[in-house]
Amino acid sequence: MKTRDYNQEIKDTADHQYAYNFDFDVMHPFMIRSFSPFFNKGSLLELGSFKGDFTARLMTNFTDITCVEASEEALDTARERLGEEINYVHSRFEDVELPRRYDNIVLTHVLEHIDDPVGLLKRVNDEWLAEGGHFFLVCPNAHAASRQIAVKMGLISHNDAVTHSEFLHGHRCTYSLDTLERDARLAGLDVVYRTGIFFKAMANFQWDKLLQTDIVSKQYLEGCYQLGHHYPDLCSSIFLLCKKG
Repeated sequence: MKTRDYNQEIKDTADHQYAYNFDFDVMHPFMIRSFSPFFNKGSLLELGSFKGDFTARLMTNFTDITCVEASEEALDTARERLGEEINYVHSRFEDVELPRRYDNIVLTHVLEHIDDPVGLLKRVNDEWLAEGGHFFLVCPNAHAASRQIAVKMGLISHNDAVTHSEFLHGHRCTYSLDTLERDARLAGLDVVYRTGIFFKAMANFQWDKLLQTDIVSKQYLEGCYQLGHHYPDLCSSIFLLCKKG
C-alpha cells in the first residue's frame, strides 16, 4: 500500500478546496448545536482536529480536551491558534496509544478518510470510549440533495462515488446513513440516535459565494437546519450518536 502524505492531503487542489467557509461558518455551529444536548460532563477526545477550527468551538463546552491528528502541519497550526490548554497528539489513529478512556469522543468528517474505518470504530468502542460515554460520528452524506443534483448533471457518476479531487484529499469512501450505521454496528457500537445536519441543495463552493451576499439570511440557514430533521437523507452531513456496545 502506498504511504499516505497527510500534510499533502490537506492542501487545496486546482478544482477543490479541502475545507470551505461553509464548513467553518455554517456547518460547525450547527454540529455543535446538534451535539450539545448529548454532551457528557468530563473529558473529550477529538479524532482528527485539522487546524483546530472545530476544536475552538468545543473549548466553550470542555476544558479537558485531547486532539489526535495525523497531519503535523495542521496540528502545529492548531497549537499556535489555541495554545497549550489542549493535549495534542501527532499520530495516525491506527498507531496511537492513548492512556485512558473518554466521556465524549468526536469524529467529524474524518471516517471517510480512513483506510480501515471499521477498525477505527472498533478502537473507539473497545479502547477509548468510557462506560456511559457518547461517541459523536459525522460524515458527509452521499445522498445530500446537492450531490444527487451533481449526479444528475453528470458531474459525479453515482451518489457514493469518490471523485478524483476527494481521493486526493484522502477520501476513501462516501457514506450514507445505512452504510455508516452498518460500519458502526460491525465495530460493536450501539447506535442510539441518528439524524442529518442541514438540508443542502447547493455545492460548498456555491454556498461560499452566497455567504458573501445578503441573499441568504440567518432565518434561511435556520430553516435548512430545521428541515434537515425532516429529511436527514438529503442533508449535508449525517450524524450518529453511539454508546459503547
